[in-house]
Amino acid sequence: MDKKETKEERDRRVKRILELLDQEYGTEYRCYLNHETPWQLLIAVILSAQCTDARVNIVTADLFKKYDTLEKFAAADLKELENDIRSIGFYHMKAKNIISCCKTLVEKYGGQVPRTLEELTALAGVGRKTANVIRGNIYHEPSIVVDTHVKRISRKLGLAESEEPEKIEQELMEVLPKDHWILWNIHIITLGRTICTARNPKCGECFLRECCPDRRN
Repeated sequence: MDKKETKEERDRRVKRILELLDQEYGTEYRCYLNHETPWQLLIAVILSAQCTDARVNIVTADLFKKYDTLEKFAAADLKELENDIRSIGFYHMKAKNIISCCKTLVEKYGGQVPRTLEELTALAGVGRKTANVIRGNIYHEPSIVVDTHVKRISRKLGLAESEEPEKIEQELMEVLPKDHWILWNIHIITLGRTICTARNPKCGECFLRECCPDRRN
């Protein structure tokens, strides 16, 4: 933008961005990781770090059949679990964290996935991003998940300035209404995978073009 926009102008632009996203993608909560239970989603999100959702879904299709209870994951042999998830990056650390995390869920939480940020981030392999995925998708707690798409596109749209995910989360909380915190991640992932791609953004096809200060003419 040529001049710094006022808060009122930014608020109008944010409202328009959200209207366009809702029109294009709807307002239904969707999760791209296949799961049937909260603990399955937690394991899938741990596996998804620096890995595509598509690859995780391929692996968990067999994984969740083999280990069909939380107790089986908690009692899993480390080497065997490593082999089961070998096609996913950082499989050694992820296998170790999954076993430790599942043991805690069984022993401390009676097999339930906790809902608070503090309890979730205390679990092995669970950072703030993973915790917010669980809070948003399982408990429908207003949460903003800052992944690579959300970081990149929020900055392009001028809604965040920081490079750090936690600070971006705070910046977005200040400009987005709570009823769109979860949807922001869902919508922006879709936009980032289809139109606003990292290497070759299709600005000419983008329905947010009128609202984007970083659009390419």
